[in-house]
Amino acid sequence: MNAAMPRTALLTLALSAALGGFVGAPLVAEAKPAAAAASVDIPYEEFTLPNGLRVVVHTDRKAPIVAVNIWYHVGAKDEPAGRTGFAHLFEHLMFQRSENHDGEFFEPFKQVGATDQNGTTNTDRTNYFQNVPTTALDMALWMESDRMGHLVGAIDQAALDEQRGVVQNEKRQGENQPYGQVWDKLTRAMYPAGHPYHHGVIGSMNDLNAASLDDVKTWFHTWYGPNNAVLVLAGDIDVATAKEKAAKFFGDIPAGPTMAQPAVNVAQRAATTREVMTDKVPQARIYRAWNVAQVGTTDIDQLELFSYVLGGAKSSRLDQRLLHKDKLVDNISAMTDASQLGSNFLIIATVKQGVDPAKVEAAIDEELKRLVAEGPTADELERAKVQSRAGFVRGIERIGGFGGKADALAQCAVYEGNPGCFRTSLANVDAATAADVKAAGAKWLGVGDHTIVVEPGERVALAELPSVKPAPFNVPAVDSKYTTLPNQVDRSAGVPKTTSFPELKFPQLQRATLKNGTQVVLAERHDIPVVQFSYEFPGGFTADRGRKPGTANFTMGMLDEGAGQLGSLAFADAVERLGARVSAGASLDGSNVYLSALKENLAPSLALYADVVRAPRFEQNEIDRIKATWIAGIQQEKAQPNAVAMRVLPPLLYGAGHPYAIPFTGSGDEAAIQSLTRDDLTSFHKQWIRPEGATLIVVGDTTLKDLVPLLERSFGDWKGEGAPPKVEALTNVDRPQASRVFLIDQPGAVQANLFAGQVAPSTMDAGTTRFDIANGVLGGDFTSRLNMNLREDKHWSYGARSSASNALGQRPWMAVAPVQIDKTGEAMKEMNAEISQFASGQRPPTDAEVNRIRNIQTLSLPGAYETASAVMSTIGGIVRYGRPDDYVFKRKAEIEAMTPAQVAEAAKTLDPSKLTWVVVGDLKQTEAPVRALKLGEVTVIDADGKPVEKK
Repeated sequence: MNAAMPRTALLTLALSAALGGFVGAPLVAEAKPAAAAASVDIPYEEFTLPNGLRVVVHTDRKAPIVAVNIWYHVGAKDEPAGRTGFAHLFEHLMFQRSENHDGEFFEPFKQVGATDQNGTTNTDRTNYFQNVPTTALDMALWMESDRMGHLVGAIDQAALDEQRGVVQNEKRQGENQPYGQVWDKLTRAMYPAGHPYHHGVIGSMNDLNAASLDDVKTWFHTWYGPNNAVLVLAGDIDVATAKEKAAKFFGDIPAGPTMAQPAVNVAQRAATTREVMTDKVPQARIYRAWNVAQVGTTDIDQLELFSYVLGGAKSSRLDQRLLHKDKLVDNISAMTDASQLGSNFLIIATVKQGVDPAKVEAAIDEELKRLVAEGPTADELERAKVQSRAGFVRGIERIGGFGGKADALAQCAVYEGNPGCFRTSLANVDAATAADVKAAGAKWLGVGDHTIVVEPGERVALAELPSVKPAPFNVPAVDSKYTTLPNQVDRSAGVPKTTSFPELKFPQLQRATLKNGTQVVLAERHDIPVVQFSYEFPGGFTADRGRKPGTANFTMGMLDEGAGQLGSLAFADAVERLGARVSAGASLDGSNVYLSALKENLAPSLALYADVVRAPRFEQNEIDRIKATWIAGIQQEKAQPNAVAMRVLPPLLYGAGHPYAIPFTGSGDEAAIQSLTRDDLTSFHKQWIRPEGATLIVVGDTTLKDLVPLLERSFGDWKGEGAPPKVEALTNVDRPQASRVFLIDQPGAVQANLFAGQVAPSTMDAGTTRFDIANGVLGGDFTSRLNMNLREDKHWSYGARSSASNALGQRPWMAVAPVQIDKTGEAMKEMNAEISQFASGQRPPTDAEVNRIRNIQTLSLPGAYETASAVMSTIGGIVRYGRPDDYVFKRKAEIEAMTPAQVAEAAKTLDPSKLTWVVVGDLKQTEAPVRALKLGEVTVIDADGKPVEKK
């Protein structure tokens, strides 16, 4: 549940998906797309009920799940003065009880193993979505229709007060992040007072606090009728079934008033403006924005291509100039953010320490003006188009969730009245010429931008927009054209029970051995024309033993910074031409190199991939550039509450000298990274990145017969040099004699971030699954004890969780809760009580709790492997932890047979008398209440984990 930035257009989603997370690959500069591109589409049918509910249906039988995605055409833009934040508040309220379901909205969905469940609000719409087993569709539609047609009677003052508290903590959590205040300032600057986009989605707490119960109920009656909604049903369903079920569950709900949508108002600005603000940040950051064409226009599609060429790719104009050539920034990007009334074009640059932001602004301006004057080259434009199509292809692998097929259809239906509008966007991209893209840039990216420069300094609290008395509002009459169908559901009988569930299916694993000794594991998936590869190597962060901290992750991060015959930028160009994605990285116990390739370009993509794995260039100028950016990243970690805790807590848990006593970010420390030499990188690569003992996991649209010859061509003659490294056994460490508390000062913080940690048995331990279920009861789910206490009962947190990361050695178990800072002591007391009562058996897991977590863990499995990435992740666990091929079935059977007594015994794994606490927040507000709790010895430490001398 969250407030979202304005939702991007489908093309933006495609390009961001294409670029997000992975870039790189190397071979020969002339690597070009080979085969013809396979056609991609989202076929659909639609119908409208007599009450105005529009239903869009897409059939995809690859998994026994149905995505239920409902969009209400109401967002922050529809809020009058004095009622800001109502749309987002209502998103939260609609996850509470309804008139015929007395309990959290999530609860019935947990019992059937729903996946990808959430809700979001932005400027233009509110949406709710979940994937459910096909057999649970009646339950999902009953629940969605009950909150659409039967909510108001369940909204009382207690529910309103509870969700106001949750929203306040959501707002604090955002503003507590480095640079977190920018978006509110930018919104207010870009749109004049009175414009529907002038205020942020979360709105003014003054307005929310002033809202009465009658105000809230009036808002619901106005906006949440069936005629202001689009329901998308996608997956294991056909239109005949959809018609029957939509009529049954939604047909009797009366229509609401027909509310006019605000007129498109791009608010293109007449003057260029700027402001400077300070924040608790390690380096300056520049935000530059323009108001540009609205969603659904050719201009916004062409501007997306412009943004890609300017700053949306690894070898974009801004990256080449400011990151590679002049070395003025640590990162830079350009993007569009498309919305209904008007969109934004954004350039964001994080300035290198010691560089004058004005110099960066001047260079950005020069590159922008040059692109506007000259337009993109033919090669730049073609790469942008390939990445757009590749992003769309990857995006439609998912049926539901963010950016999946149901989301795409709903977005098009709501914003443009045409569920297939994505076809127009794709056609616009395909038809765009260099002259078109140049003209779009010239039209929109001139005078009228606003720049915010965030400089290191004090964080000044943002003033809330003043609350004004809202004008009286009467709900308009309902259009007589809307009618209802006879009631077919006895809601007094409660939520429909799901009595049968689909069987778990997991792809058969096929194996081969390459001539170089690498084991190949293939899982075929033929739903989209994409093949994914993950070359898995032992070592990971733990391979830093005897090396400089951060060596493993830094070396892996350098693999795609030039390889084979291609330097860093030429390599990025080659990958982008093929619509591929390449990345490399390290984790706690291993390293991997990843490729996602379009099937039509599989052979040339594999050739580039082989160079990344076998022949990284490790050029000194690139090492120096990445070093500087890496060190800046470490400093950014120290400014972020969660990241700084992940730096200091592991060494506290494992003790100096243990391989896991390292920042779990894998970034090392500044001195170690600064001292890295090229020899350090080549030595690590030579020792650990070798075919013997490695496994190549492949998931996607290929067969073993077609695949192995391609792999032999690229990797068959690869041999490691010297003796393979020995993976040393990890020794167990003792827990501390007593609980201890460590405080990290972040002056000006409006939240305290609480962490409780302890080592637990290895993932290889026979009791791992039982411990995972025990953790699920305590803090592994939204409905678990920690979250229900701190968020739903106390309203002190936006969310509290606990988890244990997988590891070959002892696992790190952590409970985490960001809380409002004036409740630091009380929240720690509640966390400690929950952990203690659970682990000691004072409040053992109940049958209902165990059953809920059991259902979450097992009934979700038929839908859990919807994507190739999910399959690949599970195979990765099978490989790393020596699990059998039928592991998912054996784990499911173990959980199904598990008893509450076994879970209670597993809970004793935790020892609440030996916890290690880390509290990140403003010491002036956290220290006294924490010390008063007397949970253990209290030590103030810095962001490096070193004790701070008392002044």
